[in-house]
Amino acid sequence: MFNRRTANSSPGARITRTGLFAGLLPVVVRHMITPANVLTNRVRIRRIQSGDEAMGFNASEYCIRLMQAGDFRAIREICRHVYPHDTPYTEVELAEHNTVFPQGQFVAEHRPTSAVAGAHFTLRLRLADFHIDDSWDVLTARGSFADHDPVHGHMLYGADVFVSPDHQHHGVAHALTDAARELVVEEGLWRMVGGSRLPGYAKVAATVSPETYVAEVIAGTRTDPVLSVHLKDGWSVVKPIYGYLQNDPESANWAAVIQWVNPACPPPPEFALQ
Repeated sequence: MFNRRTANSSPGARITRTGLFAGLLPVVVRHMITPANVLTNRVRIRRIQSGDEAMGFNASEYCIRLMQAGDFRAIREICRHVYPHDTPYTEVELAEHNTVFPQGQFVAEHRPTSAVAGAHFTLRLRLADFHIDDSWDVLTARGSFADHDPVHGHMLYGADVFVSPDHQHHGVAHALTDAARELVVEEGLWRMVGGSRLPGYAKVAATVSPETYVAEVIAGTRTDPVLSVHLKDGWSVVKPIYGYLQNDPESANWAAVIQWVNPACPPPPEFALQ
């Protein structure tokens, strides 16, 4: 879903720009969760279970909880399998994520084996600091999450979600996304935003514009291996953008900005993403 930097990314200073989202209002954190907690909030668990029945998620086999230090090695191994051409997260990076925003780092655990089945990493951003077409590297401060803003960050950014090949097709990614949506609601945020790869686009890029391709996927007249799944999962498309990832030839280096708006606290109309 939200793919991390590629192997040729290099560390660097945070790039901050103002312009497209200038003037957005602050939101204060309302709820904190300690890293070791399993997600036991009754409303959240009920939504994850009921929402994932159609997606094949079995709550007796999997639980969604917050990331712990003991998960780091397993997460790195999953990254090696899921992103074979990318550099896996280091344990230092994962520890930074947990230090910066512990309640936004989710793990799916396979109950029978206690194995990590997948993960979802998020952070809060103030969109006044960014442009809608900024890359993953910019939005995550080169993967460090140093730009997480717990006071003025009205948007939850889905930096990455991935599932072990051994546990795919069981609704795990959907359940991880639902956990993040519950965090959006609990903290009174306006929306969750991410970037969707378009791995079917390169095959038709010579004859079809990215705008037409995305419009056809939205209309259901064309299927994309990634974007179509996000649409079924309740996301909406804002616009296609170029260069979200540094090297994504399957998508012809295009992606789609996608969002899920909090129905309990939607943004004012003047702050709609375009």
